[in-house]
Amino acid sequence: MLEKVDIEAPFRVTDLKQWVYCPRILYYAVCLPNVRPVTYKMQAGVEAGRDEEGKEARRGLRAYGLEEGQRKFNVSLVSDRLGLRGLVDMVIWLEDKGEVIPVDYKLSDRIGAAQIAGIHFKLQLAAYGLMLEEVSGLAARRGFLYSIPRRKAEEVPLDKRMRDRLAATLDAMHRMLRYETMPEPTPQRAKCVACEFRRFCNDVF
Repeated sequence: MLEKVDIEAPFRVTDLKQWVYCPRILYYAVCLPNVRPVTYKMQAGVEAGRDEEGKEARRGLRAYGLEEGQRKFNVSLVSDRLGLRGLVDMVIWLEDKGEVIPVDYKLSDRIGAAQIAGIHFKLQLAAYGLMLEEVSGLAARRGFLYSIPRRKAEEVPLDKRMRDRLAATLDAMHRMLRYETMPEPTPQRAKCVACEFRRFCNDVF
């Protein structure tokens, strides 16, 4: 059972990535609002997504193995049940097949390459899929991560295993927020070297 605080959609879908990278980053962000700077990488991702939207509108759906489907860009989603809010880059509607497909643009060149995308990207996609199911009544059986640098899409099954992983992650996030309990830092301490929140951690170095 997902436990969440009595705040409407307290988390963004992008917070899932921060939680997987290091849970403390999300802890500091929600407990110390307005302290995190907007980095060049964050801004570059937003601008690249806007540019890709224009190109996508002129392309077909062959990159996703589809011949037809209705596309909609920058779809805003909110789920009180999941406690999430977000903006999915593109949605492909296949109403005749009872299916809705989220597409998330990424600057990563790992997507579509020999190395598959990381779990943090897949959890974000799964979240968009579940939120789309709520508002549309259609099934989100799969989603796509689209690599802007490689111009390739990677299909991600939104199966029970992925949904269970998402539910467990969200449950941990909501418990952290409800009880304001500082989570353990990432075990990969190399990440801490350049972390903008490093000065708040007294038990890492």
